[in-house]
Amino acid sequence: MVRRKPITAQTSAAKQRKPEEKRPTNAERSAYFARREAAKVLRSMLQGDARRRAVGSIKSLVYSPSIRNKKATFALVCQTLKHLSLIKDVMDGANVLSAKWKKQKELMYIITYDLLFGQKGSLTGDAEKYIMLKKDAIQSALSRILRRKGVKDVEDLVALDKVSELQKPRYVRVNTLKIDTEFAIRELRQQYAVQKDDIVPDLLILPPGADLHNHPLVMNGSIFLQGKASSMAAVALGPKPGWEVIDACSAPGNKTVHLAALMKGEGKILACELNKERVKRLKDNVKLAGATNVKVMHEDFLNLDPRDPSYSKVRAILLDPSCSGSGTAFERLDHLLPSHNAGRTDPVDIKRLQKLAGFQKKVLEHALSFPAVERIVYSTCSVHQIENEDVVNSVLHLASIHGFQLATTIPQWPRRGLPTFDGAEHLLRTDLTVDKEGFFIALFVRKKDTEDYSKNAENRTGSVSRSRKPLNIFIAKMLKAWPHQQLKKRAQAQASKGV
Repeated sequence: MVRRKPITAQTSAAKQRKPEEKRPTNAERSAYFARREAAKVLRSMLQGDARRRAVGSIKSLVYSPSIRNKKATFALVCQTLKHLSLIKDVMDGANVLSAKWKKQKELMYIITYDLLFGQKGSLTGDAEKYIMLKKDAIQSALSRILRRKGVKDVEDLVALDKVSELQKPRYVRVNTLKIDTEFAIRELRQQYAVQKDDIVPDLLILPPGADLHNHPLVMNGSIFLQGKASSMAAVALGPKPGWEVIDACSAPGNKTVHLAALMKGEGKILACELNKERVKRLKDNVKLAGATNVKVMHEDFLNLDPRDPSYSKVRAILLDPSCSGSGTAFERLDHLLPSHNAGRTDPVDIKRLQKLAGFQKKVLEHALSFPAVERIVYSTCSVHQIENEDVVNSVLHLASIHGFQLATTIPQWPRRGLPTFDGAEHLLRTDLTVDKEGFFIALFVRKKDTEDYSKNAENRTGSVSRSRKPLNIFIAKMLKAWPHQQLKKRAQAQASKGV
């Protein structure tokens, strides 16, 4: 007799036989995480843009160590920003952002981009499933927008706003704390044509579009992706091995670790950074570079007391303060941000520039007040006179009082400061059109006659002290002998009276 299985057992067995939900492929999992990493970067960019105080550029945020799938994340962020206006219109037309999903609107932007322009297959994830449920409404909203714009398809619509890209060489700075330049050239020449730069030592030139972000030498900190103009700042300062140096506004740290390499890892670099998030990135870059002579300080440079003995041996200061970033706006991809296309008649925010210039002047004046400092570099990635020549000109009198004067940095460079004051020929500028980035560098050096005067003053002080020493000894001896002399005189007087 065949025994029947209990009904409950049959039911559970049926459940077990029920087809399991298809597990996502590796590609789907990778895309899932890339969308979330892209949403995190996009949130930082949009929030910073809204406050006009960005945490960093798109590239610097995407290529931080915390982002795993850099290439996919970068593409998603850039493409979503490029189409953000259209994406927002479509989402509004389809009424996509419910109260639940408004808190994750950046992720919804990314997924909607993927639906409209990117992946045509299935999208895994709860947010993705919600967007797929709204797919018909999204497509209908898109069709209405296309009819209103008078174009046939999305490609035609995108072509209306297409921005031509600058063809700029890829610059790579060799981190000589880890490898030598010749080794880097041999490794990179396996894939690309490589040339040495004729201005900046250990800077290499590769073809435009060379993608090195996942290259082993980049991943292990042997080379850094750094522009030519940015690399000039540390070279202009010219610190020697064994010096003590302050990098006043150091994050993300490319110039900091460049200083460390120029100093051959010797001496000490105090790297100041006020922003907590940027401090973490600074520490990551310092560790990646193997720059053991760098001390990261979560501190406002303006709070450092020049009279503090801790800074009595600081001989050089690199000052690269917050600026408008107008010289690197295209490289930073700022043209993709909403503020760039806000419809303002004047693209330059004058009030913001005045506020920045006020801060820049303040930190430069503070740098000039450190007593042992011999060299100061003030640099910006701005093309605006108000942040460059005007700031330098405003501190010249104070600089002279402290014994500083402007000096010509990198003399072989052809482009100099705007002729707005006597001495502007010492300043260095790069041209946004010719050099593909706008940069500014001013070098202050302490005048030699001032140094000699200080030394002579010390010598004079020392000689006065030494000349006083014999006099003090003589007086002490006289005071010590005086009571004995008085007693002797009194005894003689009494003896003469017959006492």
